[in-house]
Amino acid sequence: MINRLRSLPWQRAAVIGSGVMGAGIAAQLANAGFEVLLLDQAPNELTDQEKQQGKKLQDASVRNKLAAASLERLSKAKPAHLYDTDFIRRITPGNLADAGPALAEADWIIEAVVERLDIKKEVLGWIDKWRKEGALVSTNTSGLSVADMQEGRSEDFKKHFAAAHFFNPPRYMKLVELVPTAHTSKEALAALSAICTERLGKGVVIAKDTPNFIANRIGAHGMLVTLAATEQFKLTVEEADALTGPALGRPKSATYRMLDLIGLDTLLHVIDNVRERSGDEEERQLFTKPAVLEQLVAEGRLGEKSGAGFYRKQKDKNGKSKIEAVRWGTLNYEPSQSVQSPIIDAAKAAKGTAAKTKAILKTDSASPYAQFVWTILKATWLYSAKQVGIIADSIVDIDRAMKWGFNWELGPFELWDAVGLRQTAERMRQEGEQLPEWVEEWLAAGHESFYKQDEEKRFYVHSGQYVKEVQERDVISLAALKASGKTVLATAGASLIDIGDDVVCLEFHSANNAIGSDVLSAIRQAVPEVEQNWRGLVLANEGRNFCVGANLVLLLMEAQNGDWDEVEDIIRFFQSSMLRLKRMGRPLVAAPHRMTLGGGVEACLPADQIILSPETYFGLVETGVGLIPAGGGSKEAALLAAGRAEAARDALSGLNLQPHLNKVFETLAMGKASVSGHDAKKLGLLREQDRVIMRQDARIAEAKRAVLELDRCGYTPAREERFAVAGREGKAVLKLAVHSMLLSGAISEYDAHIGSKLAHVLAGGNVRSGTEVSEQYMLDLECEAFLSLCGERKTQERISHMLTFGKPLRN
Repeated sequence: MINRLRSLPWQRAAVIGSGVMGAGIAAQLANAGFEVLLLDQAPNELTDQEKQQGKKLQDASVRNKLAAASLERLSKAKPAHLYDTDFIRRITPGNLADAGPALAEADWIIEAVVERLDIKKEVLGWIDKWRKEGALVSTNTSGLSVADMQEGRSEDFKKHFAAAHFFNPPRYMKLVELVPTAHTSKEALAALSAICTERLGKGVVIAKDTPNFIANRIGAHGMLVTLAATEQFKLTVEEADALTGPALGRPKSATYRMLDLIGLDTLLHVIDNVRERSGDEEERQLFTKPAVLEQLVAEGRLGEKSGAGFYRKQKDKNGKSKIEAVRWGTLNYEPSQSVQSPIIDAAKAAKGTAAKTKAILKTDSASPYAQFVWTILKATWLYSAKQVGIIADSIVDIDRAMKWGFNWELGPFELWDAVGLRQTAERMRQEGEQLPEWVEEWLAAGHESFYKQDEEKRFYVHSGQYVKEVQERDVISLAALKASGKTVLATAGASLIDIGDDVVCLEFHSANNAIGSDVLSAIRQAVPEVEQNWRGLVLANEGRNFCVGANLVLLLMEAQNGDWDEVEDIIRFFQSSMLRLKRMGRPLVAAPHRMTLGGGVEACLPADQIILSPETYFGLVETGVGLIPAGGGSKEAALLAAGRAEAARDALSGLNLQPHLNKVFETLAMGKASVSGHDAKKLGLLREQDRVIMRQDARIAEAKRAVLELDRCGYTPAREERFAVAGREGKAVLKLAVHSMLLSGAISEYDAHIGSKLAHVLAGGNVRSGTEVSEQYMLDLECEAFLSLCGERKTQERISHMLTFGKPLRN
């Protein structure tokens, strides 16, 4: 039965409530290919404007206006909720009064109305009236009782009903907490989990029907602990944020910036919900509302949505923005101060969350900073341990909820292990803390950690013993494979890892995964190894970003020294390494994710296929640092244009390169990067065989499957290609476009200079239009233009600015 329900063709969904969350969920459903009905209330009367326009209450434009207005906002939202703006066509606005028959066609109905139990029960009653038998129904509550919501509903409704709590914004946040009731069938829960994971690309945890479920409960507790510790150790909000952000493997928003983002009133609501619904008096005391929060909210300082919270942005007399922070005690604002400390320096110097946390706790452990961090970690660990069996049965679900819902690098139990379970437990006892009974029993049995790794498997404590952690389907962990000895070869910048079935993965692990000589050397070593001993190669990694580009530091240094032979050697080494990948005698599939820029794109383009995650920001952006793509990127862009022109050739018009060349020129000249994997196709940087999959975590497994399929079909390596270029006539068209943009003020004179260089390369130089050239000819043009630009002062200024400030300079 479970397999039957999971395998049904889920195509139609309905979302009730077109507010921020409802619209966001509808957008993610549309991203996944669902046809979505977005519903809200029908108005009871016309506005004055509608009366003047002669509209009637029964007009569809009037009756559906709330949902339609939500779609209008959705289409303009930044950051975008949709992977592709065209996907909005998959969402149909409607209203509750008229949409009953249409609702009966939905396979999955999601209630996302206001967080009031009475209103939710009313809407769920309406859904029960119209839904078809077997349709899944979920509520997007963030903490109300799911059992209370389904009271009075039909038996079939109850069997197919659960909470599916999406985190905001639904496109970008991985976590979905599924909360079944006693009536929810295993079949329905499995179907919901499969749809959220495999269709929507989410990470699912199973939570119990308790106040605020898992992530918000532990997250809110952590914020309360941090508030109290900030006051206890007399720290500023800036100091607290400096210690509770990346230093602990958490987002840059840390604590107080995050509070401003989510809203101080929202935290108070979460606190109230736990306190009012908890039957544990000790916990009720933990969730006492802090006076500082109550005062700020009473004064309308709610955070970013009100313009002021713990921080606020002000303009000085010169109109320049400045950030101010609240001062404890007075609650007045003062200019925000940067935080300097040997402890923070030690954390920055350490690599990885575990090492950073240990550095904070061990560097001058008597300092207020170290004491502050120890206090909040200790409280979080103890609280999380006490919640096992209450908010979730598994420590894995608790850890995953905090990683996927709050973007922690390590969950509480993982971090506790990393710092040292036995040592920290002993310190807690010495400080008079009482550890949960199950933790004491676990330690008494001689165990040193909550998790253990055995070859490719990971085990965790559950009911007093280690049990195998069930991994998400189709997830290949490079870190776990390396830990189990699957590394085939390694250099300072990259590793070749056996991922099974005679396929290996080349993983970059240089700083920011930037491509330098260390990575290129690894490619040179990997190619013959793969050709001799493996069926194929996957190019992927598990870094924060796939690759932010080439290593510019060495390039700038050599350019400033005027060592042009060395600069040319760098370019030629890059180009020839990419050609080695392209000509490799075994199939190559690239699986990029997140930031894939410049050299990162150039590393992907030689692949036989590129499999992107939806959140892949893909672009040849070299013009932003005063250069052009010269690691084969310009050559591959011209090759793409030629291929499209050839595919569109007909007997009457013949080969028309120009429109296809114009497209890639615009993308490269403007330094455009995609806002999603789907958008990369619109930019003209992908081929027909390249595709986007919904689940980012499955991309390595999917790339491996693609390699095996290419090998199974009898792989033939790429040959040296000759292709037609637009030549001097095409270059003239491109340069005219550059000149027009300069005259309109859209670009600077130096932008125009770079654009002219790029036009020369993409058009194939000064040959006649339609001339066929070799790939090496195009690489030579790339190299020549790149060297020329490297010698320009303004290019060197742009590179230096990017390295210093992380953003482009338009000089």
